[in-house]
Order: sequence, then C-alpha cells, then structure tokens
Amino acid sequence: MFRRTRILQAVLPALLATACASQQAVHEAPSAGPVAATTAGTAALTPHPAIPDIEAGKSEVSSRPFVNSDGRLQDDIEDFAREVSRLRQLPPDHVRALLQEAQYNATAARLMSPAKTRIRRSWVTYRNRFVEPIRIRDGQQFWHANATVLEQTEKQYGVPASIIVAIIGVETIYGRHTGNFRVLDALATLGFRYPDASRPERSHLFRNQLADLIQLDYEGRLDARQVTGSFAGAMGLPQFMPGSLMRFAADGDGDGRIDLHGSPTDAIVSVARFLRLHGWVPGLPVFAPVTLPADIGKLVDGGLKPTLDWQQLAAAGARPTPAADTTAWQQYPLGVVNLVDEPRNTVEYRLGTPNFFALTQYNRSYFYASSVADLAEQLSERIGTPGQPAPVSASAR
Repeated sequence: MFRRTRILQAVLPALLATACASQQAVHEAPSAGPVAATTAGTAALTPHPAIPDIEAGKSEVSSRPFVNSDGRLQDDIEDFAREVSRLRQLPPDHVRALLQEAQYNATAARLMSPAKTRIRRSWVTYRNRFVEPIRIRDGQQFWHANATVLEQTEKQYGVPASIIVAIIGVETIYGRHTGNFRVLDALATLGFRYPDASRPERSHLFRNQLADLIQLDYEGRLDARQVTGSFAGAMGLPQFMPGSLMRFAADGDGDGRIDLHGSPTDAIVSVARFLRLHGWVPGLPVFAPVTLPADIGKLVDGGLKPTLDWQQLAAAGARPTPAADTTAWQQYPLGVVNLVDEPRNTVEYRLGTPNFFALTQYNRSYFYASSVADLAEQLSERIGTPGQPAPVSASAR
C-alpha cells in the first residue's frame, strides 16, 4: 500500500490489517434499522467460512534460502507446507512446489524493517500526500469512466461511489501503482525472514497470507508464480491481500473470475463488498455533523470500534450542527477521532460513525480512514452527482 519507507514506518500497524490482513472476524451485513436498506442479496453479503489458522513455521532475521542445497525445503518450512496441505486440503506436492520456487526478496525485508528512530506523526503531512490534485483529477476521470457500475454498486451495497473511488485512488492512484514485487516472494520473505524478531505475530500473519495465496493458486483463481503486488503482498487496484481476495472480493463483471488488476468493475464491487462485510451502514455519513467541545479529547480511546453513544457525547457537550439534515447516526455507536500533528503540536477532532470504523478495517489507521473520507468529499463535490450522499459531514476541527 505504501511505497515510501518513511510512510510505511509511520503507519505500519495500519498496513498489517484489514484488506492487508484478512484473518479477522467479519460482520454480517447490518440490518436496515432507521437507515434505508439496499438491494444487496444474501449471497453477496454472506461472509466466507472461517479458515483454520496456520501455526506451523517460524521466522528468523536472515536472508537464508528457503531450501537446502539439495532443493528440499528447510525443516520449518516443510512443517508449514504439511500443515497448509492438511488444513487447506491441498496436494502436498502442489504446496511444496510453490514454496520451493519462492525467493528471498531483500527489498521487501528492507522496506518492512523497523525505523531506527521514532517518526513523529503528522496528520497534515499524511493528508496532503493523498488528498492532492493528481488523485482528485484522476479520480474524476475514473468516476466518469466507470459511472454506470459505480451507480449500480452504490445501489446494491449502500457504499457511496465517492468512497469507493477514493479508496482506489489512495491505494494505487487508480491502478497507476499496483506494485511490481512477485507476491510469492514477498509473502515468503515476510513470513519466514521477517526483519523484526520482536514482532512474531507479524510474520505469522504473512504466513497465513502465503497459505491463502497457495490455495488461490491451486483453485486456479490466480497464478502464484506470476502475480505481482506491493512489497507486503497486496494486489490490484484496491490492494487486496490474498486473504481478502479469497474472502471478500467479488466477480463484478460476471465473467467467471475475479481480476483486481485488469477489471475496474471487479475492483469497485470488491471494495464495496469488503466495507459492507466490515460494518458499513448504508445512508450514514463517515463523520457525524457535530460541534465538539474543547475537552473532547478525554473521550478518545484510539480503538477500531465505536464505543460511545450519543447520550454520552451530548452530556459531554457535543451538539449537532444547524446544517445537519439527519439524526439517524445518533442511534449508532460513535467514536471520537483524534488526528494528531506532532510537528505542529495540534490535534483535530472528529466524531466517527460506524462507517468511519468500517474504513479502519480496510487499513487500521485513523489517518488513512480520514484521508479516504476527505478525498471522497473532494471528489463528490466536483462530480456533483444528483442525490449522491455526502460521505463526510462537517465536524469539529
């Protein structure tokens, strides 16, 4: 997702999640409640069955090859291969053959290495990198070129076209930068040669993603020997990890295959399906239209789930803005979002609805979700689609 080392190191916890880590639990599609239901069918919003975790295998900080001098897998990788074969019900020879072809990628390891010094968080710098003229210009072109499918997808899933377009813009500038790392090599490197021995849970995550890639290859859904992506293994216009492709992606154009690299329609529908399965509520804004009190920071918990109700927030001094045209969001859990800028010694506060937190399931970063929402607002204003629900409402700054 992130093509510069400094950005990666500043938001690494976000990278190792959501569309980039699909082992998490998913929500069933929310019921309509006070918000109008959409026409998405049961099959479209049925989560993929849970898949057993892969426990075998380990990581070491080295560049040691994955195979011995005689071509056999290293012992721990052989253990991994056996467990993948058993739990995923895949032919052992197929699993071994792919792992024997995997190559250590020094660049992927370097880009994932921890920073030597702590990088100060800057909301303004982060936002300016993604809410910028190129993504706004190209986003309008992408929207116009895919207007019909965006409109149909919005009706089916209840996710605004502006949000879908913004995510694809933030991730790859509409397919301009999808990554040129062989995914097999990147995942094997980060699964078995992760450059930070203090974070074994991260190498474990990548080993599970590697198992997903092997299964997708066996099922004929991609070619693991050829498919390319980011240094972390994310693929296509929306930068889905193998697990997200397996569990949440959709064949939007109905051609019998999911192609996140070459089919904008598949990418558009897949983003919408991902968000609905992770808690997106049709009709709600991303940020509630409120004025927040100066001391609202005391209610920030930094989590990825909304935990406050409107009564608590109102008691703390939050007030709807006069321009608010709906109060439906008041019936849902909410969360105070803090957008910190350490170099400038400032904090911007907003009030996130469940839709903000659905965005954090795509990438576990308040900065990321807020940038997507802000880019979506810019695109929506320029497209001016009649009846297009505004993804962002005015919030306290």
